[in-house]
Amino acid sequence: MAEVVLRGVSKHYGETAALDDMSMTVADGAFVVLLGPTGAGKTTTLRLIAGLEAPDGGDILIGGRSVLRDTPAERDVAMVFQQYSLYPHLSVRDNLAFPLRSPALRTPEAEITRKVAEVAEVLHISHKLDNKATALSGGEMQRVSIGRALVRAPQLFLMDEPLSSLDAKLRADLRVELKRIHASLGRTLLYVTHDQIEAMTMATEVGVLDQGRLVQFGTPREIYESPVSLYVAARLGQPRINALPAGLFGGAPRGAKTIGLRPEHIRLGEGRDAEVVRVERLGDQTRLHLRLDGHDIVTLTDPHSDLETGDSLAITPRDALYFDASGNRLS
Repeated sequence: MAEVVLRGVSKHYGETAALDDMSMTVADGAFVVLLGPTGAGKTTTLRLIAGLEAPDGGDILIGGRSVLRDTPAERDVAMVFQQYSLYPHLSVRDNLAFPLRSPALRTPEAEITRKVAEVAEVLHISHKLDNKATALSGGEMQRVSIGRALVRAPQLFLMDEPLSSLDAKLRADLRVELKRIHASLGRTLLYVTHDQIEAMTMATEVGVLDQGRLVQFGTPREIYESPVSLYVAARLGQPRINALPAGLFGGAPRGAKTIGLRPEHIRLGEGRDAEVVRVERLGDQTRLHLRLDGHDIVTLTDPHSDLETGDSLAITPRDALYFDASGNRLS
């Protein structure tokens, strides 16, 4: 069992609160993504769980037991970083075997050979085992880096933006691979990113962080459809949610300052007339950039639409989200 529980965890660096009274439960076998911008506290959370930092307050439990007194090695966790951190003079085989040859593990050589072969097969790099690390592509190097964590079979994986330095195609490929690996291993995985696509496509649950505080925790669908604030609403969705004055279309509830409209939540052909200022034809969809009373609005339409810049288009909201002056969601 590798359930991870944070209870009122805080961490300060001088006067700066990196984490502020954070409480969160990561269920055994879950794939949880921590989402937020730089400085939100994502990496600090991982480092505290791994034992690389000590909290100023609160408790951290792994498998139902407090680990505050445990060293990083005693916590049985493996961490994957953004940078590959491979030994360039070693082969892929020896890079994968390196953690198992630690004096603390004393793994028999036959067992090392078996585990390296298993992990290489899972990561589709069996044919690269005898290559030097420097002879690999970026995606292959990151697979080896992930493999060094997998080969130990820890109870918990911690991943700190492992795909952010790769190009778009490799990121997409490895998102699929990570989800497949997680499904096959069934281990608990806590993953940090600022990329909302990674959060939406891989996570069983997403934790949204803002300046060291966990502001919402739930499934990607829950957070996308029912964000607790405008800040959370802006973290998920591509294109981003349209944040507009609440009275732009009329009918706003009492106390509303902002109306939030997902691009797909704008009905075309009725309502107020907006000007088409740009048309992006993306093949599977057409993205429309509109302007209404000086406000920019992005929406989606049929891929075969014949709308052009300068056209007029009537729009009206549907399934709108409303927020008060502080950015909090109104029910």
